[in-house]
Amino acid sequence: MSKLDRLDIKQLRVFQALIREENASKAASELGLTQQAVSEHLKKLRDVFDDRLFIRKTNGFVPTPFAEDLSAKVDRLLIDFNTLISQTNFIPHKTRGTFVISATDYAQQVILPNLIAKLRKQAPNLKLIVRDFEIDKLHDLMESGKVNLAIAFPDYIPESYRIVKLFEEHHVCVTSSHSSISNKTPSLAEVAAFPTIIASPSRPNFKGSIDDWFSQFGLKRNVVISAPCFSIVPMYLETTDSIAFLPSRAIKGLDVVTIPLEQSPDSFDVIAAWHSRYNDDPLHKWVISLLEVD
Repeated sequence: MSKLDRLDIKQLRVFQALIREENASKAASELGLTQQAVSEHLKKLRDVFDDRLFIRKTNGFVPTPFAEDLSAKVDRLLIDFNTLISQTNFIPHKTRGTFVISATDYAQQVILPNLIAKLRKQAPNLKLIVRDFEIDKLHDLMESGKVNLAIAFPDYIPESYRIVKLFEEHHVCVTSSHSSISNKTPSLAEVAAFPTIIASPSRPNFKGSIDDWFSQFGLKRNVVISAPCFSIVPMYLETTDSIAFLPSRAIKGLDVVTIPLEQSPDSFDVIAAWHSRYNDDPLHKWVISLLEVD
């Protein structure tokens, strides 16, 4: 019997679950199998590929270099198999598997709650993994198939990926309701001089996304705190007499005060992006369609 004859799709799905989870118990839970069944499939895979594939560590597995290279190839095969059987008859509530979304902190706040509600209602058997957006790792993650969809800003996405614009957003200047700044109508120069908190989720530093806009007026902002995500900034505003520029949709329901400006920063797009391998995938197309509704 050839190696190909000893390989089946279920073994490949087990392999990809182990790549994602790096843990036999979690992979078994994701696939609805017993841990023993996962171990048996892994044993067959090791025999077929003549490689250990995964090496045990304290709390799970670490893929071998061969397994990491194999993962992208297996992912493409599974996508092709899925397209073959479902391209003309995709039924959301019958779809199974795992869909991985890489999203910025902003997208996790503003976009994903509504998307996840729709997916849970219309495709209850589909499992979701939401992972933090990692700008330096995004290309490798999408190229290897470990991320199905990224939701972020255009500057964060490599030009080679397909994108769809979700909506247009803009920054607003805010402070806490009890700040000494809250009742002022400052000039743009005064705004630049106020102690400022920025969110720098991609790379920790004191450079904000609208620094270039301020520089057009010959101004440099007084950035005193750099936070790793948008969601924490309002909490820091509560304990400091400072301001922040936050996306307008991210401040809904928060106890912050908007500071009127003489001029406003340029608006920007919020987008979804994906690798071209998913262009014809029915599940991917359907998820994108749910995003475009909003």
